[in-house]
Amino acid sequence: MGIRWRHWAWPAAPVALVLLAATGCESAPDVRPQPTAAPSAGLARVCAEPPAGPARAPAGAVTVDPGVAGDLAAKTSSSPPHTTFWLRPGTHRLESDRYAQVVPKEGNSYLGAPGAVLDGRKTNQYAFGGTARDVTIRYLTVQRFVAPHDEGVVNHDSADGWVIEHATIQDNSGAGLMSGARQRVSASCLRGNGQYGMNAYKGTGRIDGLVVEGNEIVGNNTDDWERRRPGCGCTGGVKFWAVDGADVRGNWVHDNRGAGLWADTNNNDFRIEDNVLEANDGAALIYETSYNAVIRKNTIRRNNWVEGRRYAERGDTFPFATVYLSESGGEPRVRARTDKIEIYRNVLENNWSGITLWENADRFCNSPANTSSGECTLLVKDTGRCAQPAIATAPLYADCRWRTQRVDIHGNRFVLDKSVLDCTAKCDRMAVLANYGTYPDWSPYRGERVAEAITHEQHNRWHDNVYVGPWKFVAHDPSRVLDAGEWQGTPYRQDAGSTFPAREGG
Repeated sequence: MGIRWRHWAWPAAPVALVLLAATGCESAPDVRPQPTAAPSAGLARVCAEPPAGPARAPAGAVTVDPGVAGDLAAKTSSSPPHTTFWLRPGTHRLESDRYAQVVPKEGNSYLGAPGAVLDGRKTNQYAFGGTARDVTIRYLTVQRFVAPHDEGVVNHDSADGWVIEHATIQDNSGAGLMSGARQRVSASCLRGNGQYGMNAYKGTGRIDGLVVEGNEIVGNNTDDWERRRPGCGCTGGVKFWAVDGADVRGNWVHDNRGAGLWADTNNNDFRIEDNVLEANDGAALIYETSYNAVIRKNTIRRNNWVEGRRYAERGDTFPFATVYLSESGGEPRVRARTDKIEIYRNVLENNWSGITLWENADRFCNSPANTSSGECTLLVKDTGRCAQPAIATAPLYADCRWRTQRVDIHGNRFVLDKSVLDCTAKCDRMAVLANYGTYPDWSPYRGERVAEAITHEQHNRWHDNVYVGPWKFVAHDPSRVLDAGEWQGTPYRQDAGSTFPAREGG
C-alpha cells in the first residue's frame, strides 16, 4: 500500500514514520468549503443527469428483465462472447448470495435503458468481475454493493480493455471501479463510494494506456479510511498504482473526503490537464514515488482546507500543499512523453498552500522507512552501495532512492485570500524541502545531504509565475520560511521572471 510519508524533525532522534502532516493556520476547526456549484459550461457536470441509454433494445441484443433476480448474470453465462445485453428500465438484482456477480465474456457490452439500475442491495460484494477483456458498460447505474476494503465493484478483477461510459457508479463500499490496462472511463459519475471512486490497481501487473476523461468524481471515501486506519494512504477520488501512461483530462473532481487525485508508487507518463479540482478535504493532487508527468491548464481551488487546518492546529509546520510531489521527479531513463515533471498554465485559487516538492531522506530501498523496497534495488547495509536483486530491471537497477528532481513550475497563477480560508498563518506556503536524515543509523543519507540536493542540485525550478496574495516560501527544511525577496535571492534563486503583489501595483 502507498502511504503519506513524513519523518523530518530538524535534527531529531530517529523517529519512525508518521502520517504526512499538513501546514495550516490557527483558525476555527473543521471549516470546510460549502459543496461546490457546477463549474463553467463544457466541464463535467455529469452526476446531475442520470444515464439515458437507448429506449429500445439494439438489433441482436439480449434483453434483461429487472423482474427476474439474477437474470443478467444467468444470461451472461449462457450467451457467447461479444454479446450485447440491454437492461430494461427498472432495478435489476443479482441472487442474494454475497458473491453473486456478473462475469462477462470477452467483448460483451452492457447497455442500460433510461432508468436501468443494477442494485447490490447492500448484500452483493461485486457487480462485474472476471478476467474477460474488452467489456463495455454504458448508460447503467451501479449502486449499493459492498466490496471489502481495497477491492472494487465494477471490473473487480482489473481486466484489460474495459470501457465505461455514461455510467453512474455510486454509494458502494470499497472502490466503485477498478482498472486494467487500456481502460477508458468517460462521461461517468463516480459518486459517494466508501473508499475510492476508482482504484487503478492490478496487483503485480502494470496498467498502461489508461484514459479518465470528462467524469464527475465527487464525495468519495465516505467510510473515512484515513481515520479508521491512520497512515494507510488508501483513499482518494481516484488512486493510481503502477500506471504507465495515463491521460486524466476534463474531469470535475470535487468534495472528496481526502485527496482528489493520488498517483502512488511507480506511476509514469501522466498527463493531467483541463480538470477542475476543487473543495477536496485533502490535496487536490498527490504524485508520490513516481516519474514524468505534465500537469497543465487545470483549475485548482479551495482544496486541503480540512486536512491542512487539522494538522496546523496540532502545531505541525510541514507545508502540506494542494499539489504535493513526494519523492517524484523527471527521469530521462524511463520512456515517457516528457522527461520531467512540468507544472504550467494552472490556476490555483484559495487553496491551503500551493505546491510542495518533498523528499524524505529516510525513504530509500531496504530502509525500514520504506514499504516498497521489494520494488526497487536494495541497499547493501554493510557497504552503503546499491546491489541488484533478482527482480530489479534496467534502467533503474542501480538506484537506491526516488528523487524529487527535474520539476519545472512556470506560467501558473497563484491566488490567496486568507479571509476566504479564515486563516491567519501557515496556509500560504510554496515549498521545496527535505528532512534531516536520521534513520536508520547505517543510512548513507543522514544529515542535510538530501535537503541540499532537492533544494540546489536536482533542477527543481519555479519561474515566470504570477502571485496574488501574501505568499511565503519554504526552502531546504521546514524552519526556513522566506519572503519573496529571499526566495528569489541567493542561494535559492527561484521564481525568476515571476510577478508578486507589490510589483502588480497592489
